[in-house]
Amino acid sequence: MLQERIEGKWIDCFQRVFARCKVEVGEEVAILSETQSRGVNRDLAELALLRMGAKPYHIVIPTPAQTVPVPIRSTGATDAIQQSKSIIQALSNAGFVVDCTVEGMLHAAELPQILKGGARVLMVSNEHPEALERLEPDEALEAKVKIGIKRLRGASEMRVTSEAGTDLTISQAGAVAGGGWGYVARGGLISHWPGGLCLCFPAAGSVNGRLVLDRGDVNLTFKRYVDAPIGLSIEQDFVTDIEGSGVDADLMRSYFAAWGDREAYATSHVGWGMNTAARWDAMSMYDKNDFNGTELRAFGGNFLYSTGANEIAGRHTLGHFDLPLRGCDVSLDDEPVVKQGQLQGELA
Repeated sequence: MLQERIEGKWIDCFQRVFARCKVEVGEEVAILSETQSRGVNRDLAELALLRMGAKPYHIVIPTPAQTVPVPIRSTGATDAIQQSKSIIQALSNAGFVVDCTVEGMLHAAELPQILKGGARVLMVSNEHPEALERLEPDEALEAKVKIGIKRLRGASEMRVTSEAGTDLTISQAGAVAGGGWGYVARGGLISHWPGGLCLCFPAAGSVNGRLVLDRGDVNLTFKRYVDAPIGLSIEQDFVTDIEGSGVDADLMRSYFAAWGDREAYATSHVGWGMNTAARWDAMSMYDKNDFNGTELRAFGGNFLYSTGANEIAGRHTLGHFDLPLRGCDVSLDDEPVVKQGQLQGELA
């Protein structure tokens, strides 16, 4: 079991990442956390900012009461802010925001208002600092992610296939594409650390076909490698059938059904991992409490299919699955970006 304590090397690491975020001497920086946040990351952020000559201040929010009978995991959509005008204004006025909430602000309802004020937001994933250290971002990753985003924005269709039986078509008409490389240097933007993703939020009715999770693929909501194949039939964005006789399929059926919400079955976002430093096998090395799983969303060449909220499609739900698949072929307008789980061309 890893210990959670201040280490000088982790202060150094945070400082280097904040330097990539263009933190300046005298800049006021908000550190947003909640009472259930990982305290060591919050403290490392403060110490690194002080060392840089910035002026950090803390906004610590009581973790809200549970509102549903289902455990909420891996949403990227913290509900800690609770539409508080005072908190939104304080974050909007900050030049830089370090997001240490449990779920993160990436898909939070209040994020557009905060970014509109010009803040740049870095979501520090709820990982043990060791994982953050291993996955410290750099300019090379940024350059390749930007190439992937450009290709994604210029495409009309994404096609995903695999030997396991995946055959998925995603129209890019009306989709909103983006990505992240682990730091943010421009106002009005958010990124997350660890980073290394190219993805899009498809418009309503854009996703059709079949998705097959094979042995060794990952259900990050459960922090679990799949032991037996699961087949998902997807029609007009929605999972309409779940095939499989193992525990993995039973768990997925149970969690989907527990929400009592059709929109929990719908596509949230799709994309592929770009971070060649991230490892598929890393989850096996950590206790669940030490690992949030951003690394497995980002490992190079995975195809990431996610269910749940999608503002572009006008859908809102707390239910969320992140499902990184290995060994897929991903193409944009018949041009491969991933072949058998390996990044291609200038993306590699």
